[in-house]
Amino acid sequence: MKGWFYMAKVKVMIRNNQREVKIPVGLRLLIRKCCQAVLTTENFEGDAEVSVSFVNNYEIRQLNRVYRDKDKSTDVLSFPLGENGVYDVNNETGAFLLGDVVISMETAVKQAHIYGHSLEREVGFLTVHSMLHLLGYDHETSALEAAKMHEKEELILESLGISREATFTNENA
Repeated sequence: MKGWFYMAKVKVMIRNNQREVKIPVGLRLLIRKCCQAVLTTENFEGDAEVSVSFVNNYEIRQLNRVYRDKDKSTDVLSFPLGENGVYDVNNETGAFLLGDVVISMETAVKQAHIYGHSLEREVGFLTVHSMLHLLGYDHETSALEAAKMHEKEELILESLGISREATFTNENA
């Protein structure tokens, strides 16, 4: 078959561990699309599994304190299971275990309001950002790495129709 290629599939387990923010209809599907778009853009070879949890500010602050020694809440945390492109494998499915994404829904709502866009756009951004961390990107190492990561984030969000420009145009029309 000419031009045939295998597209990696991603299984995303999503858990809502908070009660402060009602999860909008379609948000789980958006998260799955964001995860898939990152793997497609990065030409990820093989199937993958990711865990996404919604938490409140208290819970994310505890995680941030324990794992990053920062005693404050944040918007999203990434817990990669792989290093240098090497991942554990689910023996039953053969899928690569990429890691865990933890999103503070309280902070996502606040940031969406501050930036003047939808909660969906904010959660989409946080998911894409975190997925890139799971694949080894780190914006904290240098300004160049931060710029590369930001460029990829916007490219992926644009491919999903939730770029910053599209969101501002649609929301303010």
